[in-house]
Amino acid sequence: MQEVFIEGGLIRKLWPIEAHAYRDHLLRLDAESRRSRFGGGVSDEMIRSYADASHGPDIVIHGFFVDGILRGAADLRMLGPGHGDEAEAAFSVEKPWQSHGVGSALLERCLLVARNRGVKLLHVNCLSENQRMQQLARKFEAELSFDFGTVVGKMQNPRPTPLSVMQELVTDGHSFAAACFDLQSRLLKPTKPSPAE
Repeated sequence: MQEVFIEGGLIRKLWPIEAHAYRDHLLRLDAESRRSRFGGGVSDEMIRSYADASHGPDIVIHGFFVDGILRGAADLRMLGPGHGDEAEAAFSVEKPWQSHGVGSALLERCLLVARNRGVKLLHVNCLSENQRMQQLARKFEAELSFDFGTVVGKMQNPRPTPLSVMQELVTDGHSFAAACFDLQSRLLKPTKPSPAE
């Protein structure tokens, strides 16, 4: 199911062909949002490298789109060997769309995807001054611990069920259809004539 928000926004899975949308979204983050997302100041070049490496079987990104433009994202990464049933999630929402329920919907989607991949423990990390992220984690009953200027939230996830798997499959079908529609809309959008014409 897709949640509809302000200005016709919706949440859906990003597909590999949309890597540029994730990069552009991260580059648009204001300094405070960028610091909150990455735990400190990062350069544009670092963001480009990070976005370029944000695909693969252990990474699932969901996005909040408004008029076909990615304005928020949830980056879910399965943790490597030794952490078989654990994953980490990170969130970013551009300033004008913060405090509208976007983060909650993105986290809910992450929990579903993580559940269906057998993830029992989902980690979210944030800076100690990031009250918004801490409130979001508490809303989903995360156990918070404070450590050297950061806060780590841990959320227990139930085992997958046929219903949870079906819910993700249906959501993915809607996501793919929405991605195709967005692409077609951009391809068919009339181009503005150049001033010389």
